[in-house]
Amino acid sequence: MKNILIELASRSIRDELENSVTVNKHSLLHEHPEFNENRATFVTLNLNGQLRGCIGSLLPHRNLIDDIVQNAKAAAFQDPRFLPLSKEEFEEVEIELSLLSVPKPLEYSSIDDLKSKVSIGKDGVILRLDGYQATFLPQVWEQLPTFELFFNHLCQKAGLSGGCLAEHPEISLYQVEKIT
Repeated sequence: MKNILIELASRSIRDELENSVTVNKHSLLHEHPEFNENRATFVTLNLNGQLRGCIGSLLPHRNLIDDIVQNAKAAAFQDPRFLPLSKEEFEEVEIELSLLSVPKPLEYSSIDDLKSKVSIGKDGVILRLDGYQATFLPQVWEQLPTFELFFNHLCQKAGLSGGCLAEHPEISLYQVEKIT
């Protein structure tokens, strides 16, 4: 199943580059009915070990196939941090999928309480405050391995000050099944 999902993401990007349609959704759903389940996914593209695009869904709002297809195309061509992926880059890009669990709101009373409830390296985190929102997948702990670094950067990603935890933002946690 995992290889099929990576292939689905890859073919979706190739189809967009070549203006073709090679993904047969009906056939995939017939062979794998579990792909019809609504799931939230992120598609991450890496080129030469560097991030090249990452787009996803936080909540399951469409079936697994459609979520992967749309997020793969968006990661390749619509991530505002990057120019659209070229055909040459596509030949070298590595695709990673993250299948998300449903995020669960986390109650906490203080920064220390929050720190005791977040599993470093395991939890993905959604931070919301005053209309701003950002998320980091659990994989981000590899680059930002401490609670302080992780949350400082997450606050900044949301467009807030690095110390936004002092303002007691809403926090939700999720886990991912990573597929490479």
